[in-house]
Amino acid sequence: MAGRAEPSGPAACGGAPGLLPVLLLLLSAAAIIPRGDGQNLVTEDVTVVEGDVATISCRVKNSDDSVIQLLNPNRQTIYFRDFRPLKDSRFQLVNFSNSELRVSLTNVSISDEGRYFCQLYTDPPQEIYTTITVLVPPRNLVIDIQKEIAVEGEEIELNCTAMASRPATTIRWFKGNKELTGKSEVEQWSDMYTVTSQLLLKVGREDDGVPVICLVDHPAVKDLQTQRYLEVMYKPQVRVSQNYPVQGLTREGEPLELTCAAFGKPQPTDMRWLRVDDEMPQHVVVSGSNLLISNLNKTDNGTYRCEASNAVGKSHADYMLFVYDSRAGEEGAIRSVDHAVVGGVVAVVVFAMLCLLIILGRYFARHKGTYFTHEAKGADDAADADTAIINAEGGQNNSEEKKEYFI
Repeated sequence: MAGRAEPSGPAACGGAPGLLPVLLLLLSAAAIIPRGDGQNLVTEDVTVVEGDVATISCRVKNSDDSVIQLLNPNRQTIYFRDFRPLKDSRFQLVNFSNSELRVSLTNVSISDEGRYFCQLYTDPPQEIYTTITVLVPPRNLVIDIQKEIAVEGEEIELNCTAMASRPATTIRWFKGNKELTGKSEVEQWSDMYTVTSQLLLKVGREDDGVPVICLVDHPAVKDLQTQRYLEVMYKPQVRVSQNYPVQGLTREGEPLELTCAAFGKPQPTDMRWLRVDDEMPQHVVVSGSNLLISNLNKTDNGTYRCEASNAVGKSHADYMLFVYDSRAGEEGAIRSVDHAVVGGVVAVVVFAMLCLLIILGRYFARHKGTYFTHEAKGADDAADADTAIINAEGGQNNSEEKKEYFI
């Protein structure tokens, strides 16, 4: 008996008998189709963030109903027309027509990165590829600080690390709203990058409670940052204020009250008053941060100092006391009043004199004009010089009868 041929190939594995010719056709076509210029095929490179969806589009500019297929980087057929031979369910058909084959790839990973080929069965066949680039954001962002609590004037070191990203990240530093400059180092592990940036910062008391921010610039992520708040210890800042007298001079016989205020971190616990270069007068009363002298005298003159200290250091503020006479300031006020009165009297006298001069000037002007008028009488009516002389003499006689008074 003739032996029966055993099935082999896909049919032996339970595949569909009609699928074998199709697969053979695809494999042979993939082997014989040369790389062309892709004049009639159009596609674009794809950049996608890990875990997102990538869309691959193979488009035909001038369709002639030729067959379009898409191959993966291993040149395995993903889609032949609208049929998917590849058993990867992450590939899904978005659109199929005579002019376009569009496929989506969900949950993209780094292993999906590479070249994907669009093939068009024309004469001659055409091929073009698109590149999928996968971006990986930093897995973690951490700030390490050299000293959790710093002292004013110290230089501290901060390090910010962005781990396992692709491509390498760019790290920026901010103190509050002010950008600072750090020094970065990049380490590569396989296809991933770890970046560490170092920042050296000299701190002052104004930096206490200020955030230091590490911000990442990366195409796969926006607004990724972390921050640490600075804690800075500093010695006290001391200020002395005068409670009484509120304003004016410190005069003999009057009281004086001073208050000392100190601020620091930690808060000052030791505060004391002393007199510089001399002993504190016995009648001075010190109560906590207050200093009181109930009856000032000139022996109290000097510099009074308030000292405050904490774990960081000690600071002080001085008050210079000068005791004036009990009437100090009053004589000056009296003098100022006298000067004002004298000035007012002088102004009135000057005004009166000006008024008097104006009145006299007008009076003199009026009477001087009348005199010249009378003197001209007699000469006005004369026919000749002799008659004018006679008339003038007559005028003199008449003038004896008239009396003029000049003031």
